Amino acid sequence: MQNRNCLDGICFIWNKMDARGDLMVNGKYRYDALGKKVRFHQMGSYQNKTISTDLLMLFNEKVMYKINWSRLSCKKMGLRVPFQPLEVPRDAFLVGQTILGSASAFGQGLLVNTWMGEDREFNAKYMSVFTGIGCLPVTSMYHTDSTGWVMLSYYNIMLGIDNPHFFHPPIFCQNAVLEGTTDYFEALRLEDELED
Repeated sequence: MQNRNCLDGICFIWNKMDARGDLMVNGKYRYDALGKKVRFHQMGSYQNKTISTDLLMLFNEKVMYKINWSRLSCKKMGLRVPFQPLEVPRDAFLVGQTILGSASAFGQGLLVNTWMGEDREFNAKYMSVFTGIGCLPVTSMYHTDSTGWVMLSYYNIMLGIDNPHFFHPPIFCQNAVLEGTTDYFEALRLEDELED
């Protein structure tokens, strides 16, 4: 049986490309499994325009803050999905195990497990690649009709939480009023930034 035990607290850099292929975003992703909190800082370009967003998702409180540092403003939305731990889902099936790089020389390859499955509740499909030792995320792809394919690639992984203050909304978010709901992947789409 392949390792399904993944991380409780992690901070790492990630890379995302929109399904259309014309949007590239890089950012820092902070993840606290015990506190059920996620923080995204992402920046990228689209049609010669720089775009950025800062998202704080507090799943225990069922809220997400979309933070705009240039305007010192916040949009507060309800989260309509539960926290998804960064782990191999119980109903995922192992597609295979492979070596990224080379297995011919010591230290030249990385053993990974590829998992696939469906999230029937949200009519979604996913494929995730985790390291064979340590169960660190390498790549995740997730598809719904509303978001299309979202692909995340993980690198520069740092175990532990570098600064717990990143999981608190800034002071100017205190009076933000709840405006609608969103889910994890809709929030990553950057549609508001593309329309500005």
